[in-house]
Amino acid sequence: MRRPVYTSLSYAVALTLLLLLWVPLAAGQANVQGQWSTLPYLMPINPVHAALLNDGRVLVVAGSGNCPPSQSGCPSGPPYSPSNNSGTLLWDPVGGSITQFSLSWDMFCNGMVLLSDGRALIDSGTIQYDPFHGEPRVAVFDPSTNLFTDVQSMAHGRWYPTVLTLGDGRVMAFSGLNETGGTNIAVEFYTAGTGWSQEYPANWTPDLYPRMHLLPNGQVFYSGALTASKLFDPSTTTWNTHVATTIYSGNRTYGTSVLLPLTLASNYDPNVIIMGGHSPATNTTETIDLGSATPAWKSGPNMSQARIEMNAVILPDGRVLAVGGSVNDEDTSTASLNADLLAPDPNNSGSYVFSSGGANSYARLYHSVALLLPDATVWLAGGNPKRGGYVQQMEIYQPPYLFDSTGALAARPSITGAPSAVSYGNGFSVQTPDAATINRVVLVRNGTVTHAFGMDQREVELAFTVQNGSLTITGPPNGNIAPPGYYMLFLLNSSGVPSVAKFVQVTSLQADFSVTALPSSRKVPPGTSTTYSVSVTPSGGFNGTVSFSVSGLPSGATATFNPTSVTGSGSSTLSIATSSSTLAGNYPLTITATSGNLTHTAKISLQVADFSLSASPSSQTLGRNSSTTFTVSVAALGPFSAPVTFLVSGLPARASSSFVPTSVTGSGTTTLTITTKPKTPIGTYTLTIKGKAGSLLHSTTVTLVVD
Repeated sequence: MRRPVYTSLSYAVALTLLLLLWVPLAAGQANVQGQWSTLPYLMPINPVHAALLNDGRVLVVAGSGNCPPSQSGCPSGPPYSPSNNSGTLLWDPVGGSITQFSLSWDMFCNGMVLLSDGRALIDSGTIQYDPFHGEPRVAVFDPSTNLFTDVQSMAHGRWYPTVLTLGDGRVMAFSGLNETGGTNIAVEFYTAGTGWSQEYPANWTPDLYPRMHLLPNGQVFYSGALTASKLFDPSTTTWNTHVATTIYSGNRTYGTSVLLPLTLASNYDPNVIIMGGHSPATNTTETIDLGSATPAWKSGPNMSQARIEMNAVILPDGRVLAVGGSVNDEDTSTASLNADLLAPDPNNSGSYVFSSGGANSYARLYHSVALLLPDATVWLAGGNPKRGGYVQQMEIYQPPYLFDSTGALAARPSITGAPSAVSYGNGFSVQTPDAATINRVVLVRNGTVTHAFGMDQREVELAFTVQNGSLTITGPPNGNIAPPGYYMLFLLNSSGVPSVAKFVQVTSLQADFSVTALPSSRKVPPGTSTTYSVSVTPSGGFNGTVSFSVSGLPSGATATFNPTSVTGSGSSTLSIATSSSTLAGNYPLTITATSGNLTHTAKISLQVADFSLSASPSSQTLGRNSSTTFTVSVAALGPFSAPVTFLVSGLPARASSSFVPTSVTGSGTTTLTITTKPKTPIGTYTLTIKGKAGSLLHSTTVTLVVD
């Protein structure tokens, strides 16, 4: 089923107004702690689930919004819409506009992930409250149409599921409560355009919203909240349930887990950190190196405050922002308002340290969300410790890298050109006037977040070389390191200041191009010119330089391309000039387009068309006041098919001529009749017969004797 926009609420705010109304909350030491601000408008629904789309907008899904039908003022059932402060919306962080939508079923407490083509997959939702039962239904939101479309349902419901993208683009779904309230222990795989696989039951019972990460070896790591860490192999659908055991003895319920940035220096060695959780909460963290022969949890740094229902966001410079939560679950009096910044310990390789990330203003507990935005800031919203109410204010965190030592905004590198898509292991070019100052290039996957966990969150560092005004960057090695889909491409300068990101799609498609030429055939007489339009169309993020050549030209013909090459996409004009000596004929030509080791061709035809003219007999004799005839023959040379008209010159006085027929198309004959009068002068005359077709003109001569 398809559901259109229900209504639109305009919260558009001019940039000048935003600057005037934003409230800075941590002006001191902005280049050390960053700075918090509160947006001048409110979130109209409970932001339980959020995803950054590839057009820069944020999709927020509330469904019924933790507002049960038994409670006064809550939706009694579908539709979930602006009229009952529920449903879903799109927020534009740049313009400030908010557009609300209606939902025909309750997507509250779903699992959301972004498909490789940029659409959002919404997995499950709520059939009923208290006790909760999970929906088997699944929908896809298309940002190009703003429509939700139901797709194939799962075998069973999954209230509180985890979904994540695998290296081949499939989506893995695990856990959640089924339609009768039991825990769904089966794994299912979703393939866009195909639907769901069979179920693959696990040999253990997971917690809800399990924290899972795709590793560079293609396996999926389960980091909690339970104490026993596990690995799942999608290729065999089997579990290793004895990988490691956490140091913290309690379950880290509603703590969080982050796959730390995959770096070139570590050869993309995967490390995971788990933080907080439990009630009363812990401020402890633990890390594990999953590339080691015997992975084991080790103690990490302590956060400044204990946190349950927290959020953690990877920043472009590799640090992780830990924010929100509370000591006691859903207790605003114990809210953790001090943010922490996790970074590698410069004095102890393989270890990490926290520093202050300033303090935000509002308690961010159950159902709070945080996302990295393309301008390298972090959006923080929500908090719903009691049913029927939530924190409407939204906050923005500007990390320290956006400020210089004076507290003013730092000068940022810029991206002036980037491909829309890149492919695994292939090079691509990014234009920047700051190329000489860039020392790091990263991809940060567009975020999806709910219930203290960023599903699919990851950052991948890319290798690059510096050119004049550009960077040549190598795409990620494979889908296990960077699953297919949309990412934010950031350039960071030597001061660690990031650019505003460009969205790029990472795809398994080879960066390539195709070449076409129009029209497919041209017909010209010898001694004239013609043109073809040669077009280059990129695919898989191709933006290389394509040069051209042509082969198969007839003798006496020359060719030029203008321009001589095309970068990325565009067209060139092929001009072919024939000479008067070029023989008529049909010439197949091959246009070759080359970029590095990529070569493609396009076939065209050049038709050089002409005709010959002859007359017989070569001489005729007649008396005065009589007639005679000559047969004039036209023979096509090559693909000639034009009409030829005739004329004759050199006739004696008082003589006339006519051609029947008056023209011949392609090949054929016409009869030239010469008629003399009684006083036509006696003599021998050379007659010139001409045939004309467009710019072509040929002639032949005959002799006329009047006696």
